[in-house]
Amino acid sequence: MAKTKTIPYDSAEYLDTPEAISAYLGDALASGSPAEFQDALNVVARARGMSEIARMSGLGRENLYNALRSDAHPRFDTIQRVVAALGVQLTIQPTT
Repeated sequence: MAKTKTIPYDSAEYLDTPEAISAYLGDALASGSPAEFQDALNVVARARGMSEIARMSGLGRENLYNALRSDAHPRFDTIQRVVAALGVQLTIQPTT
C-alpha cells in the first residue's frame, strides 16, 4: 500500500490581496470567537510580514506575537493598531 504524502496547509500563503485579507478577517470576526479573530490576525500578520506589522503598529515583534496568541487578552488599542497596520478597518453595523 502506497503512503500518501501530505504537506502542511498555511492560510497565510493565500492572503495576498487586500480583498482576501479583508474577507478572511471579516469571517473570523463574524464567528464571534475572540480566539478565532486573534488567530486570523496572526495569520494575516505572518502573511504581510510580522516584523513589518510590528514596526507599523509600534509594537515590538515579540509583543506582537504574544498579543496575537489565541489565549492572549490584548487591549483593544493593540488590536486597533494591528488592524490599522494591516491596512484594514473594523466597522460597526446593525445586526439583522
